[in-house]
Amino acid sequence: MTAEFDIALFLRPMLKGAHATQQRHIRQAERMHEVILERWGCATPWSWREKHVRWFLEHYLRCSAPATIYYYELTAGLIRRRKAKVVVA
Repeated sequence: MTAEFDIALFLRPMLKGAHATQQRHIRQAERMHEVILERWGCATPWSWREKHVRWFLEHYLRCSAPATIYYYELTAGLIRRRKAKVVVA
């Protein structure tokens, strides 16, 4: 039995700002995780490549409103920054 990846714990060091904004980023990151896991089989954001995130933004969200895409791009930026450097608390 494997434990599910906790995306909130992964993003926590990068989250700043209002509680509602933090929750939105977590909710969107969870959705990204679900879709990328289903499509590509990547179990954690550590195993995601840029093509996975780009596919999500360009193809999965292709029928979404521009504002929705913008907010997902902000969340994707947080994930990229989290992967780029290991944050020590």
